[in-house]
Amino acid sequence: MEDGRRRLPVVSVRTRIVAALGLVSALAVLAAGVTAYLVERGRILDQVDAQLLTAVESVRALAEDPPPDVGGWPDAEGLLATALSRIAPDDHTGALGVVDGIPALVPGVPMDVDLTRFDDLAGRVTAETGGTEVVLGTTVDADVVLRYVAVPLEVTSDAGATRAIFVTGYDLEAELAELDEAATVFLVAAALGVLAVLVIGFALAGRLLRPLRELRLLAERIAASGVSERVPVSGNDDVSQLGVTVNAMLDRLDGSIAAQRRLLDDVGHELKTPVTIVRGHLELMDASDPVDVEQTRDVAISELDRMAGLVGDIQRASSVDSAEAFRMRATDVAELTEQIRTTAAGIEGATVRLGSTAAVVALLDVERITQAMLQLVQNAVTHGGGDVTIASRRAGDRVELIVQDAGPGVPEAHKEAIFERFRRVETGRGREGSGLGLAIVQRIAQAHGGSARVDDAVAGGASFVIALPLDAPVEAGPPAASRAPREDGATA
Repeated sequence: MEDGRRRLPVVSVRTRIVAALGLVSALAVLAAGVTAYLVERGRILDQVDAQLLTAVESVRALAEDPPPDVGGWPDAEGLLATALSRIAPDDHTGALGVVDGIPALVPGVPMDVDLTRFDDLAGRVTAETGGTEVVLGTTVDADVVLRYVAVPLEVTSDAGATRAIFVTGYDLEAELAELDEAATVFLVAAALGVLAVLVIGFALAGRLLRPLRELRLLAERIAASGVSERVPVSGNDDVSQLGVTVNAMLDRLDGSIAAQRRLLDDVGHELKTPVTIVRGHLELMDASDPVDVEQTRDVAISELDRMAGLVGDIQRASSVDSAEAFRMRATDVAELTEQIRTTAAGIEGATVRLGSTAAVVALLDVERITQAMLQLVQNAVTHGGGDVTIASRRAGDRVELIVQDAGPGVPEAHKEAIFERFRRVETGRGREGSGLGLAIVQRIAQAHGGSARVDDAVAGGASFVIALPLDAPVEAGPPAASRAPREDGATA
């Protein structure tokens, strides 16, 4: 049911990634372009000022050192005319001679900028120089931004002192035009580059995020129908490994669900018989007959005790179905064998001896292995008498923990079947129990990467073996052959 709140439109991760990538690319390109533009613009403006100052030095040098054919400057206007005639035309420049506040002289060669078009330039430089100060300034007329320098000239002769002003300048807009054109080209190229980044990013993001889309669709299908599908995995990147992790999670969930279903089936199957027995006896019981009531009570208590034992076995079987129930650590197998023998000696009806021990270190869960071994000892007491030998040995790349009894043994046809859940077979060893004990032993062995089996003992009876793998085993103490058994079966 909707909560009435307005839902925002859904924006896909792919769109967000591509948008972020395009924004970052655009900002990076723009920042680089603006920085380069400002640096280059400053360099051009500094170069213009440097050229204007060079012109000042040239005019002053000419005023102080007239040509030999002149001999001396008769007046300031003559000096100004000579300076204008010697000016070297440059791109986007112009020059002007000002006398008495009005434009009086222009260069003899055409220049790019006509300074006479600036109506107030002559009066402006006359006022700014004050007759003695060199002025560097900027003025604007229509579409021309003029950067100029005004140099006052004064010549003293017999006729008296005369003054004039030499003016030269650059059209800044024209000087910067080439830079502006380059900036325009850069912006077009940058826009095309960002567009290419968006297109390529969109394609790459779609490919990289494909496992996520497939994962979402898979989750929707599983939520809708519970189908047992898995995410197809391709590649070796982090996103692909997510598919591997999800598949492993789904495998564990399937295993957990299967274990729960198996548990329910087992409970329903195994508890049906005692419930039926108790109900049948209660229905047939003669409430007026004390003897019948007592017999029915004994039957009910017996069946309820069997049900309680069965429930405990089912709980233990369920606890070893989870991988989290195991805590592996490096363990001295010889020491563990001796500890198990000591613990097993407390089982009622058991006479336990210690056989050979394997002097190796294995990675295992001590509590679970002890649980499995004690279950085998209890099984030996129940079905094979109370004479039990506990041992361990190394067999190639495995270590084997052994519980041997002196009973009638297990027929060859039943050696695999007895490890199945709720499987109870007539072997001459009795049919007591829930049929879960050996299944628990097998599950514990499999959780360690090993297995459980039953062999025929050399001296008669059954030899139950838990075989566990040894990954780069570490020798622990002297080899097993050097341990001499004592009379009571323990090792020296």
